[in-house]
Amino acid sequence: MGIQAPAEVKYGLIREAVRQDGNLLNISALCRIAGVSRSGYYAWLDAAPLRQSREETDSTDFALVKQAYEFRGYKKGARSIYMRLLHLDPPVVMNIKKIRRLMRKYGLRCPIRQANPYRQMAKAMKTSHVAKNEINRQFRSYAPRKALLTDITYIFYRGGVCYLSPILDVCTHEVLAYRLSDNLRVDFVLDMVDAMCSKYGAELDNSTIVHSDQGCHYTSNAFIQKLKDASFVQSMSRKGNCWDNAPQESFFGHMKDEIAALIAGCDTYEQVQAVVADWMDYYNKDRYQWDLEKLSPREYYCYRQTGVYPLKPGISKKRNSRGSAPDPEV
Repeated sequence: MGIQAPAEVKYGLIREAVRQDGNLLNISALCRIAGVSRSGYYAWLDAAPLRQSREETDSTDFALVKQAYEFRGYKKGARSIYMRLLHLDPPVVMNIKKIRRLMRKYGLRCPIRQANPYRQMAKAMKTSHVAKNEINRQFRSYAPRKALLTDITYIFYRGGVCYLSPILDVCTHEVLAYRLSDNLRVDFVLDMVDAMCSKYGAELDNSTIVHSDQGCHYTSNAFIQKLKDASFVQSMSRKGNCWDNAPQESFFGHMKDEIAALIAGCDTYEQVQAVVADWMDYYNKDRYQWDLEKLSPREYYCYRQTGVYPLKPGISKKRNSRGSAPDPEV
């Protein structure tokens, strides 16, 4: 028998019942009904002044806690409140446990930062696999289709954010495949590799290097297995060293500069898809590059394969650090 409530609540109910006119039950009977001891009830009554003093102290201390909580308009947690109190003049030292108790007591809540789903995903995909840096910044020493670079970049538009993963031929600068995604799950990177193999598989072999950074997508078991199935050689930049994948970073920079105005006007993911698709087609076929003998990436690849320079006679081929105009592929 007994009421399901904290003892303090039961004692309060007994006191209210005793004070009511017409009450026919004595304290012993009320304590028995509530499931508490008579001595406990009287001890609770005797401690009333102490509770009142504690309540006043809590109220005073909570005023300080609330002031720190609202400082400059930003809501804070217990530790931030503790540190803010230390910065008062004079400083106030209040136990963090007490701060948390007062916050619970008066219903003061700090917004809790939500777990980042992509960080959780990265943690789940993480492996200890780190491939050797096969390219070692020797970007100009590879023939077409022998060294490929890949990475992921964010594209922010008016309606949100999406993610682009292209794969780039380091020699011809051609984008062999790309995938745009509205999320960071590993699938869109795997789809990119599949798309490249489907279109250019005959031009690739077991000496083809696929180079990336050490991001979770590229250290995942799924990506590692995908490259093994295609008989590619995996290569990775050193940790935190963007220069080991410099041509890819440069590609992203040029792309974002050229489509910035168009992306700024996009409200939907589908609109971003259309902008990126059009620019990728333009880049491969019609965006001429000085270092590619004044040709587009697609033209330069054909030139390297056939030795036939596509521009009109009298248009000189630029000589640069790649050497003289290349012979057909060897």
